[in-house]
Amino acid sequence: MKRFLLTPLIITAVLFVLLASACTSQGRSKNRAITLQGVVKIYGSEPHTAVGIETVPDKKVYGVSPPKKAAELRKMQGRLLEFKVIIEDTGSLEFENTVTVLSWRIINPNAEETLKRKIAQMLLLGFRGTELTAGSSIYKDVAELGIGGVLLFDYDVPTRSRPRNITSREQLSRLVSDLQCAAPVKLFVAIDQEGGRVNRLRGEYGFPPNISAKEMAANTELTRSQAEQTAALLAEMGINLNFAPCVDLDLNPQNPAIGIYGRSFSADPAIVSEHAAIWINAHRQQGIISCIKHFPGHGSSSGDTHDGWVDVSGLWQEAELIPYRRLASSRDASALLMVMTSHVFNSALDPHNPATLSPAMLTGILRGGLQFDGVIVSDDMDMDAIRANYSFGEALEKAINAGVDLLCLSNNGSHYDPALAQKALTAIYSLVLEGKVSSERIEESWNRIMALKRDAIL
Repeated sequence: MKRFLLTPLIITAVLFVLLASACTSQGRSKNRAITLQGVVKIYGSEPHTAVGIETVPDKKVYGVSPPKKAAELRKMQGRLLEFKVIIEDTGSLEFENTVTVLSWRIINPNAEETLKRKIAQMLLLGFRGTELTAGSSIYKDVAELGIGGVLLFDYDVPTRSRPRNITSREQLSRLVSDLQCAAPVKLFVAIDQEGGRVNRLRGEYGFPPNISAKEMAANTELTRSQAEQTAALLAEMGINLNFAPCVDLDLNPQNPAIGIYGRSFSADPAIVSEHAAIWINAHRQQGIISCIKHFPGHGSSSGDTHDGWVDVSGLWQEAELIPYRRLASSRDASALLMVMTSHVFNSALDPHNPATLSPAMLTGILRGGLQFDGVIVSDDMDMDAIRANYSFGEALEKAINAGVDLLCLSNNGSHYDPALAQKALTAIYSLVLEGKVSSERIEESWNRIMALKRDAIL
């Protein structure tokens, strides 16, 4: 398709050609209405924009006339429609062909709404607020969009302040209950409650003290008692998903993401697997989903994916897969379990993509090699390893196609956006309409999410 700015001279020329074509015989298209299926798109930038129709599935592009119809169709941008048109062989400078639009209709609006609801279930969103009000953005995201889950924090990173979602036991329990009551489908209510430095339920809010994974590893009974205390507390609060335990191997004690915070049980994969299994079982007994992380291993790195691109190509060891093989490969062991991806890059496993965006790592190794058939959740998509290297739409497209089922949008990184859920939903829906993400791929993730919700929540 040839692209030019629509200057007044070009617009005049296009109108002249359209008028000429209406007054002469154009063979196959003269006054003969045909039906097209396509997506409305806007081309160019303000003030020189044009409205076009990209047909499905052959992706041929037509300009739209008359101007009044084009203006009306702007409101339908991104939607799949059926058009009654007359094709004009105008030789337009902006489009190969132009169509006079006679009428249009939304194709199967029920199917469109169903697809959007399934996409919404793939979104796990962070938000601001210690109580739920009808006017809040999170109320709309939960009650109207039908997002799949929420993520709780005590600290708001963009403003560097507290509180964000947590002030006391009573307040948190009420907030979670209100969120679930507003949801048309029960929510994943997630938190990072590993213990030690990664601890959202702090003593100052009335919660009991806890210790890190490295401290728990002194003996299995200590891990068991800490896991049981944590699981019982989460169940009391109504929280049903814990982004723990961390099963990264402590291969670099100076690792700025794992080692220095004591987040790993050990450098020995057998010890990590043993203590993680105790943790998972204690949570399972309370009906709480555990999430092992950060696949395929972040413990050997010398950088932190919160801060930028992290390459573990010369550092990563195959032993880092052992906890995943032992914990997530069998159906019984993986009950009430998720796996969280890492944003690390490893050229030995995928020379092009970090793990979260890698079909080779997620679909190939985790699904194919390790036989994990549960929900894969991304690490926060706002971390600099992703945000600084990919556009929002590109990151969503690559993550879903790689095999991610649940997209973590913490809304607690570089900035806060109250419209983030709607933007993500619109972006993913557009990717489906454009053929960049298949509806079958959305269906796969929705089925996994709903199966886990049925087992753990519903």
